[in-house]
Amino acid sequence: MINKDLFLYHFPLDPFCRKVRLTLLEKSIPVQLVMTKPWERDPKFLQLNPLGTVPVLYESDGYSLSGHQAICEYLNETQLTPNLLGETPRGRAEIRRLTNWFDGPFYHDVVYPILLERVLKVIGTHEAPDATLIRAGRENLMKYMGYIDWLAGRRSFLGGRNLSFADLAGAAQLSVLDYLGELKWQGLTDALAWYVKIKSRPTFAPLLLDQIGGILPVPQYQDVDF
Repeated sequence: MINKDLFLYHFPLDPFCRKVRLTLLEKSIPVQLVMTKPWERDPKFLQLNPLGTVPVLYESDGYSLSGHQAICEYLNETQLTPNLLGETPRGRAEIRRLTNWFDGPFYHDVVYPILLERVLKVIGTHEAPDATLIRAGRENLMKYMGYIDWLAGRRSFLGGRNLSFADLAGAAQLSVLDYLGELKWQGLTDALAWYVKIKSRPTFAPLLLDQIGGILPVPQYQDVDF
């Protein structure tokens, strides 16, 4: 059980930061959020993580930890309930497989190009968006969503019977696209039902309040029954 004051250095639209925030919320662990813009290379932040990436978890005793999945599994081991990693070796393997799928291919092929062109270039480097990359991300999204729909139609949650890191990782990635109005649900009934179920959880509500200066969410982003 974590008894120290916790600080999470994060950027609100980073899906990996969102995954950690959802983990903290599901486990009812209080945390102070510290808004961080990694591209600014703040010297104080670089002392916590020389790589300059978010999220970073910092505890009041001086302990800091970077790496989103390392943070999530650390929280899962220090606050045992709810268990977000499964009860059996095969169950844990499946949850890790899906979590890696969302954090790896799904992020790199879908979320990153859209986030980079529509958000990070606008507020960070002030470069003109590359429409070709946005279009590629959207095309990849349609391909990947079919697999999410297939999983959601066969399981209570993506990783099995219970909520797990697979759901948090998936919802964190999709929520960024949701914020930007990039999600289209035609023909994806089961995927939509799963996302609505996760988005309707009380633990998801704080993410629906996020706003980035100059890039406001689409109106339906805060609608949990759409």
